[in-house]
Amino acid sequence: MELGKRLKDLRNRMGMTQDELAERLFVSRQTISSWENDKSYPDIHSLLMISELFSVSLDTLVKGDIEVMKEKIDQETIRTFKKNSNIYAALLLICLVSFVPLYKWLSWWGLAIWIPFFALAIFFCVRLEKIKKEQDIHSYKEIVAFMNGEKLDDIGKAREEGKRNYQKVIAFLAAALFTALVLWIISLIV
Repeated sequence: MELGKRLKDLRNRMGMTQDELAERLFVSRQTISSWENDKSYPDIHSLLMISELFSVSLDTLVKGDIEVMKEKIDQETIRTFKKNSNIYAALLLICLVSFVPLYKWLSWWGLAIWIPFFALAIFFCVRLEKIKKEQDIHSYKEIVAFMNGEKLDDIGKAREEGKRNYQKVIAFLAAALFTALVLWIISLIV
């Protein structure tokens, strides 16, 4: 991060030691040292005091750090999305494979075992949809780009937005066909 370098530079320009700066900011010398060595980050109150003391704007003080923080947040979001995707896929597979055997062997008790798996699958599906909405991703191509830490250019984004209308129709028809198939299988068993 850049804040440590800026803080050290500003302190040296004013001819201050870490102890003197620590006194003015009401923190310990070790705290100043950890800030300058990027081991920790000052809280907002300390940032405001540093900004006032050295007569620099907060924007100037933390410029560059904001981009690093955004990148870190993006990577964390991607990891969360991948983890939730894997959990959702596993739960969905369990739900699809276990419904008929559980119902056939245990009757209604089998459904009581199956319902929590289904509820968890729905929970993770909603979490994935929330991330997709926050990141403005809709199509498969956008999801793949997001999971690789990339963004679609404006032309690619426009092309994907143009596809969305018929993709929704296709997704609806596929879901209806899948539901009909599952109901047909259940009717054969029961």
